[in-house]
Amino acid sequence: MRILVLGGTVFLGRHFVTAAVAAGHEVTLFNRGQSEPHLFSDLEQLHGDRDGGLAPLLDRRWDAVVDTSGRLPRLVAASAAALATTSHYLFVSTISVYRDVSSPGVRENAPALALSRPDSEDEGTDYGALKFLCEQEVRSAFGERATIVRPGLIVGPWDPSDRFTYWPARLDRGGDVLVPGRPDRRIQFVDGRDLAAFMLRLVEQRIPGTFNADQPPGVVTMGALMAACQAAATTPSRLHWVDDEWLAQQGVGQWMEVPLWITPTPDQMGFYEVDCTAAIAAGLTHRSLAETVRDTLSWHRGREPHAWSRTGLAPERERELLARAP
Repeated sequence: MRILVLGGTVFLGRHFVTAAVAAGHEVTLFNRGQSEPHLFSDLEQLHGDRDGGLAPLLDRRWDAVVDTSGRLPRLVAASAAALATTSHYLFVSTISVYRDVSSPGVRENAPALALSRPDSEDEGTDYGALKFLCEQEVRSAFGERATIVRPGLIVGPWDPSDRFTYWPARLDRGGDVLVPGRPDRRIQFVDGRDLAAFMLRLVEQRIPGTFNADQPPGVVTMGALMAACQAAATTPSRLHWVDDEWLAQQGVGQWMEVPLWITPTPDQMGFYEVDCTAAIAAGLTHRSLAETVRDTLSWHRGREPHAWSRTGLAPERERELLARAP
């Protein structure tokens, strides 16, 4: 197949391109040439901009488009219009589109968020709503030739966010480690390589529809993650499980300051238990937690020391909290 990837050099796009090339497909990348421009030098790369710079895509035809980079509806609409002759369009969205995650088992037909104001392009406030509108643009342009994939937290090697990498890296440093909540807290995420393989399957078989793409609910807990991180680490660590309510009272930030932590408020009880039955039935598979942790840590160890300080508790903040924790 001739596959066009919008993006293709950062994290999920990188994993997808690698998988598609390994499967023998002819892959073209369209991006600005700014992120990891040295990658995939043997592939056709078209440089442009989704905001008014789509000319390189015109008068070209591919069998499928994989959109890993669309975030604003007007830009996704423009890309879809420019690629209207393509046979299939797969758009990567997010489980953050859902309006109500207060209960476990949210399925693909659940109501979506609305914009805080009609003209908003504020990704901080309206990220989920904007992604849902992007989905609608793709469906409007491609109908039954469209596939929407809604992953949760994507993890593994090449993740630039460090929202998962923090934990293997932190336990590898050893010592006293602050861990939020309880060991039996359920969490959900998907390895970027497994997600890429699933996306390729959907493209190859031209499977339409919408799919929550995540681990099955209840498969992974924070305790299991910590155990896998300790097993992969080279330095011993001591875990200190700290109460959710106390952490919130200290002003500790959810998600970014303490990755994978969301206080268990009634409106968030289903965030880590989204239903993924449809994706699994369509071929989504998951490697072991141990493999994801081990490979993520191996990749992390090869990075520059300054490259991963954007997420997680600062060492001095962690020590201060542990000293005062009840």
